[in-house]
Parts: sequence; C-alpha cells; structure tokens
Amino acid sequence: MKLTWYGHSCFLLETAEGSAIFDPYAPGSVPGWRLPRLSADLVLCSHQHSDHNWAEGVTPTGRTPSFKVETLDTWHDEAQGALRGPNSIHVVEAEGLRVAHLGDLGHELTLEQRAALGRIDVLLLPVGGFFTIDAGQAARTAEAIGAPVVIPMHYRGKGFGYDKIGPVEDFLALRRDVLRLPTNVVELDALKTPVTAVPAKP
Repeated sequence: MKLTWYGHSCFLLETAEGSAIFDPYAPGSVPGWRLPRLSADLVLCSHQHSDHNWAEGVTPTGRTPSFKVETLDTWHDEAQGALRGPNSIHVVEAEGLRVAHLGDLGHELTLEQRAALGRIDVLLLPVGGFFTIDAGQAARTAEAIGAPVVIPMHYRGKGFGYDKIGPVEDFLALRRDVLRLPTNVVELDALKTPVTAVPAKP
C-alpha cells in the first residue's frame, strides 16, 4: 500500500483492493500547484470548493474497488458550517489498514466524532490554519486520534500554498518522530511507527 502526495490535500492511495484519489484540485485553484492527469478507481472529495473537488480531472479506471469507505460529516469551520459549509472525513479500509483523510476540517473533533472514526492507522490532516485547523489544533487532533502514521497536508511552503496559511514547520515543532521523505511517495509498509511523515514536493 502506498500514498502519493500531489500537493495541497491531494493524495493517490494505491492498495491491493483498489485505488482512490483524495481531494483533487482544479487548475489555478492553489498557488504553486498543478495537478497532473491522474487515474483511479474512485475519487473522494471532502467538500465542494475548487481546491478539493476537481473530480473531472481524474480519469476513471472503470474498475470497482473492493475496499470499504466510511464517511463522517464534520464542518469546514468552528461555526458549524456557517462560514465555509460542511466537510466530510473519508476513511478507506484496505489491506487491514484504515486511512483517514480529514479534508478541510475546521474544528477539533467532538468525543462522539472521535468515537465514530474508530481505529485509524494512517491520518492525513490539515495543519495550515485560517481555512482549517491550525498547527496546535492539528497536533491535539492527531494526539486524540492516535494513528501511528500521521501525514500533514494543506500548508504553505516555498513557492506553493495560500499566503494566509502557515508552514508545515509549525506543526512539526509539536510532533515527535518526524521523518522527511526524499520523494512524494509514502510506502506505508516500509515505515517504522510511530512517525509523522512529510512527503517531498513532487
């Protein structure tokens, strides 16, 4: 099983039971990023903003994945969607692992939401703030969920990302066992856990 980061909050998950793209972004929607043409069995979009919902930019394979997908309804802000609307967390369960993509989560999870997520093995979470939870909230969220593999997303870096959001370093300063990867590919089976893995810019 592996994850490939294509910038912002977009990941390709490839498993023995099928493939999925999380949150593909439209051309021109995210400064510094251009999504290559990708293909997958399934596209999962956390919400209907152009930097997360460009499903038409993904070529369908025509295959039906055999993995299980769960969805948890949350909000894009701390005002129950009054500012930015709803947000969906998607959990893909394949090869015995549960991979959760938190989308543009804008608040810390309630106890009920945390319980509904169940066990999470790989956590993809936004850390940049302003539009989502910030570094401190993300660190608390990661701690509460307790996934052995944590991968940050939706942050600003040199030459990419929104000016209003923070850099990944703010989040990493609050984490232990940080591993900066040499590529944008995360080979999940090869990771020693616990780990906060940071894919390289493709």
